[in-house]
Amino acid sequence: MSGASKAEKVRSTTVIAVMRDGRIAMASDGQVTVGDAVVKSSAQKVRKATQHAALIGFAGGAADALALGERWEAKLDEHRGNLRRAAVELAKEWRTDRALRRLEALLIVGDPQSVLVVSGNGDVIEPDDGIAAVGSGGSYALAAARALARHTDKPVEEIAAEALRLAAEICIYTNDNVTLESLP
Repeated sequence: MSGASKAEKVRSTTVIAVMRDGRIAMASDGQVTVGDAVVKSSAQKVRKATQHAALIGFAGGAADALALGERWEAKLDEHRGNLRRAAVELAKEWRTDRALRRLEALLIVGDPQSVLVVSGNGDVIEPDDGIAAVGSGGSYALAAARALARHTDKPVEEIAAEALRLAAEICIYTNDNVTLESLP
């Protein structure tokens, strides 16, 4: 990454979560950029929580998101797997803590009952339809997933993966190297 200016930031891009019929799937592309250059095409941006039946995905600064993911898991442990409570507590801490406020990322957390988008502004947003997306290609993936969910009987895993592939056809910061996690 030599030659990158200090102003250029490392960015991980698109993540989508689709929930329905007691299942959740979360998919991410693999692209990581510095400025307008692709530096990695196979990054892992979604994962299962280690102790609980929950998923987490991120877009934004990779190191920031990983640090936030660890804090979210600690909150999830502290609140005995209560996804909503853990997300709210993380959002409050993220918004009020001086060091955390500087972290630049968006998180999607979910389990088979709910999907939440968590931001550093204190936002914890639950989508009406159980579909959420973040990152550069998030709006494209979201539109594709909503159309697929409304007009097909595909399982959530297929909807999430296909929505991400469609977003990759439009967004230059999203690739079609899909990583997928699902529950149960």
